[in-house]
Amino acid sequence: MAQSSPDYTHDIDEELARLRGGSRGDVLRPEDEGYDEVRQVWNGMIDRRPAVIARPTGTADVVAAVEFARATGLDVAVHGGGHNVAGNATTDGGLMIDLSGMNGVHVDPENRRVRAEGGATLGDVDHETQLFGLATALGAVSETGIAGLTLNGGYGHLSREYGLAADNLTSVEIVTADGEVRVASEDRNGDLFWAVRGGGGNFGVVTSFEYELHEVGPEVYAFFPWFDANDAGAVLDAFREWADDAPRNAGVLPFAGHVPALDPFPEDSWGAPCLAMLGSYRGDLDEASDVFAPLRAAATPIVDLSGPMPFEDLQRMLDEDYPDGMRYYWKSVFLSELTDEVVDVVLRYNESAPSALSTIDLWQLGGAVADVPRDATAFRHRDKPFMVNFEANWEDPADDEANVNWAREGFAEIEELQVASGRYGNFPGLGEDPARLIYGENYDRLVDVKTKYDPGNLFHLNQNVVPRADED
Repeated sequence: MAQSSPDYTHDIDEELARLRGGSRGDVLRPEDEGYDEVRQVWNGMIDRRPAVIARPTGTADVVAAVEFARATGLDVAVHGGGHNVAGNATTDGGLMIDLSGMNGVHVDPENRRVRAEGGATLGDVDHETQLFGLATALGAVSETGIAGLTLNGGYGHLSREYGLAADNLTSVEIVTADGEVRVASEDRNGDLFWAVRGGGGNFGVVTSFEYELHEVGPEVYAFFPWFDANDAGAVLDAFREWADDAPRNAGVLPFAGHVPALDPFPEDSWGAPCLAMLGSYRGDLDEASDVFAPLRAAATPIVDLSGPMPFEDLQRMLDEDYPDGMRYYWKSVFLSELTDEVVDVVLRYNESAPSALSTIDLWQLGGAVADVPRDATAFRHRDKPFMVNFEANWEDPADDEANVNWAREGFAEIEELQVASGRYGNFPGLGEDPARLIYGENYDRLVDVKTKYDPGNLFHLNQNVVPRADED
């Protein structure tokens, strides 16, 4: 049920006038035109009504918004791409800082650097960097915002070769809770730079990210076969063996799901449980078939959509599967080993999924991510070779309970296994688990940084690290 518009005090009206006077971007209240469209986020389960939406056009506007939040005491939500499944990009009765208008991207091909504003998406960055045959390690859905993805680590197609999105950061510009604009890098505010590489949105509003670039594309090989569920066990056995010594410039994401009712899938397979593999290879395209041959040999695919394609198309391949406004509940846990028990839970819960749009994903990790020491950045769970993610995706609000319960029950079975530990900040359910599960043994150091830069916990609508002053 939609909530009524919040009441405004005289003091907030005064501060609103100051915010509007100090901003070039729009400042919206619930009665303003465009408010209802702007307040929406990607996950249709999330229906919140901020008291104020600030839409900065640049860093100065972000500073004005942070000062407004500090003066009024309103909760602060930061909207980059708006794709965090927990809905952290918005808030009831607080301030939404909507960075979507700040999406500029500048490429420096000579120094192999790209600087992107905080509202940019993966697609924005890829489009500019691919002009020069370059890319940085980001995610696997082009409409995802770079901000949340990077601040929580950031796995994607290039991770095994070049590391997390956070590992490719060379600097950030960030507005901290005191309204100061800071640059954080290895050489400047190093403690803050350590924290933003995996510590989420706890430390301020990042207005721009600078990343290292690598030679990628323009064409890569996409690996995308689909197998009948009866062959899933044999295919996953082959995958486990293949993953042990897979080349770093190749990676595969197996997922259990259901065959879509679309061409080119055979009509008699539509709606049936299945196992698909989405992967890529960035080496010599003539070698790609040999690289993936052990996986194809395990069983005959229902259909094989593999082949060379532009890197940008690989990054866009899943966009249509995750439209704005559909309903989502995603939750993940890391695995020290992909055991028979894990495979059994995955295949069994895929059979019982209440929505044919849902999947259970088995992320292949390791490689360059594991090369970095676990205390070198805030992102902790680098040593784990796999991650399982329950993706409940559905359309009808009447089915909310059934789909959330399905994901939680399957997740609970995995969580009980000895090989399971930790959490991934980009797939946090609805944020119900303690932040320590995400940050592990890096949590106490994050508390130190939080206490220094945000002692009043202004930025707490996230997987929150609580400053010491607020700990009870």
